[in-house]
Amino acid sequence: MSMYDKLNPMQQEAVLHTEGPLLILAGAGSGKTRVLTHRVAYLIGERGVNPYHIMAITFTNKAAGEMRERIDKMVGFGSESIWVSTFHSTCVRILRRYIDCLGYDTNFTIYDADDQKVLMKDVCKRLQIDTKIYKEKSFLGIISSAKDELVSPEEFTLRAAGDFVKERQAAVYREYQAALRKNNALDFDDLIVKTVELFKSSGEVLNSYQERFRYIMVDEYQDTNTAQFQLIKLLAEKYQNLCVVGDDDQSIYKFRGANIRNILSFEEVYPEAKVIKLEQNYRSTQNILNAANGVIANNVGRKSKKLWTDNDEGEKINFSQFETGYEEAEYIAGEIQRKVREGSCSYGDCAILYRTNAQSRLFEEKFVVSNIPYRIVGGINFYARKEIKDLLAYLKTIDNGKDDLAVRRIINVPKRGIGATTLGRVQTYADENNLSFYDALRQADDIPSIGKAGAKIKPFVNFIQAMRSKLEYLGVSGLLQEIIEETGYVAELEAESSDEAQARIENIDELISKTVAYEESEETPTLSGFLEEVALVADIDSLQEGSEYVVLMTLHSAKGLEFPNVYLTGMEDGIFPGYMSIVSDDPSEIEEERRLCYVGITRAMTNLSVTCARQRMIRGETQYNKVSRFVKEIPVSLLGGMVRKKETDSALGGTQEKSFRQAASRVNPVFSTRNKYQTNPYQSTSFSSSSTGKITLEYTSGDRVKHVKFGEGTVTNIVEGGRDYEITVDFDRVGTKKMFASFAKLKKV
Repeated sequence: MSMYDKLNPMQQEAVLHTEGPLLILAGAGSGKTRVLTHRVAYLIGERGVNPYHIMAITFTNKAAGEMRERIDKMVGFGSESIWVSTFHSTCVRILRRYIDCLGYDTNFTIYDADDQKVLMKDVCKRLQIDTKIYKEKSFLGIISSAKDELVSPEEFTLRAAGDFVKERQAAVYREYQAALRKNNALDFDDLIVKTVELFKSSGEVLNSYQERFRYIMVDEYQDTNTAQFQLIKLLAEKYQNLCVVGDDDQSIYKFRGANIRNILSFEEVYPEAKVIKLEQNYRSTQNILNAANGVIANNVGRKSKKLWTDNDEGEKINFSQFETGYEEAEYIAGEIQRKVREGSCSYGDCAILYRTNAQSRLFEEKFVVSNIPYRIVGGINFYARKEIKDLLAYLKTIDNGKDDLAVRRIINVPKRGIGATTLGRVQTYADENNLSFYDALRQADDIPSIGKAGAKIKPFVNFIQAMRSKLEYLGVSGLLQEIIEETGYVAELEAESSDEAQARIENIDELISKTVAYEESEETPTLSGFLEEVALVADIDSLQEGSEYVVLMTLHSAKGLEFPNVYLTGMEDGIFPGYMSIVSDDPSEIEEERRLCYVGITRAMTNLSVTCARQRMIRGETQYNKVSRFVKEIPVSLLGGMVRKKETDSALGGTQEKSFRQAASRVNPVFSTRNKYQTNPYQSTSFSSSSTGKITLEYTSGDRVKHVKFGEGTVTNIVEGGRDYEITVDFDRVGTKKMFASFAKLKKV
């Protein structure tokens, strides 16, 4: 028996078809890497292809390393001649030899992200662009997107004609690219762009590489952008022996420039292409695969395929609906502890998946309290994230000015132009006079060596003192939001207009929710008490040791991984799919979210639990969300578990479609009768004070109002709380939201 006989029929067909363009649609867990390595072995061992003429290309160094290792093991002698590499490494090797054809020296420098930021700062300075308004990161993101689509500075300029904002972007793009050229440098996007440019301008160079790479294989083809597509198309043009492997149902990196059209239109570009579908899954139970098939079938922009397995049918998908996000985290922690205690699994068999990094907080806090070891994958523990540490440092400074580390952390956040020399002189004065660093700042006028720098220190001290005076009537949550607004912390992130900045804003929103939740849970909430509670759950380094831990990660980070027990959490419209996808006019946005859900479902091997909450706190506001549309797309016969609410636990039977649909669409939860204003001493004293100035409303219950983010809706309830009002609005597009009037800024329509 040969090694090829161990492959299933479709895998065998993919391995044996060596000539001409080939599209392998490899479903989740279908053994695509096995097919690729066997195909390389077959080309060399059975077809007599010189290893020198074979190229295998993928995206990450890790993936390339794993492929290299497998090929070396299978092929043996001569495998070192096979070109196994990432896109960027491939292009670097080519450009090191031939970039002089484009007027660069072959010893060019490759700029990393930090180098790019420094260069962009200089560019903005030369163009007299105010980087407080137009962020360097925003320009870099726009330029990167243009390069992904092979849009040159000249073409970008032509497209920008008549649009003031785009014309400014075009000017920055031109100046940035000119600066790179002057420095004989390339950024990472240029590595692909310049290689394509080289091939198009030099037929001789292109021909030499076409002769070298007569058999080309591309992994994760669904993740390629336009520039990478053009690169591969040019290389394969002569011999057409191009094999691309991918799964359009797992194309989830649009935000990084991935173009799903590359895989969907492969047969249009190559009419003679053969298409082979790998639909047999070796990872999951059939019930899990049926759930995934049921969800992804709702996408229009996809190649038809249906996963199946020889594995057991398996358990039903456990669907659980909770009253709050806290109850959701509590339940999952309890379930994991129960399974570990019973010996049915270990901590390392479990993964918690969520849509955004900010959702990790509740699970982290619950796991710390429950002594469950865990690790954040593809992210940083919630309380260790820069934006969270910055804002907590402000709160610590207001609460306790003797915390020198906290003061030093935020004295230049945002930038106040207080230099290291000045800070050193303040520290010396503090040491000589046995003062805390903050107290020394308060006495800056008495430090002889400070000079004019004292004028920069004074506003910081005044700000901290002002916040201290406001604490009594703002409370912890109000104080945090005041800090965010006065420092412009979120405004700066919004100006960046990047995915990273948006994730940081979501983390800040989650911190606001934490402060509100703390105030609601304490009879006498204090700033010191809040910081103490945070400290008890923030020190989690001891939980990172060893390999036995529950994994917490976003769905994007989970791609390519598998776990026996998967908990797919936060499955509510507005959370997953996200609000912006729901209201977008582009249907492809929801389809990308649905593909992400498909990825999440197919990470599960044996048990899949899907959870959601009827009410969840977002940025300190209680939001009431419907069960995610993706949950409703799972065939009801596959669902088991419980729909939980405060009054009762009602079983969710597999055939009770009507009751499930009712439960899944229910959006009127049981309201707590507790009035937070009556239990918050800071707010109650404030509200009785005539100096605070009570806000007035231009609308009343029953009026139609408009929110800047949620659109139009009807006011259904107003609770007076002294200085502020708690407003409940039933929005037309996003359902019921509860918010404070001063932050909601509703307009009557």
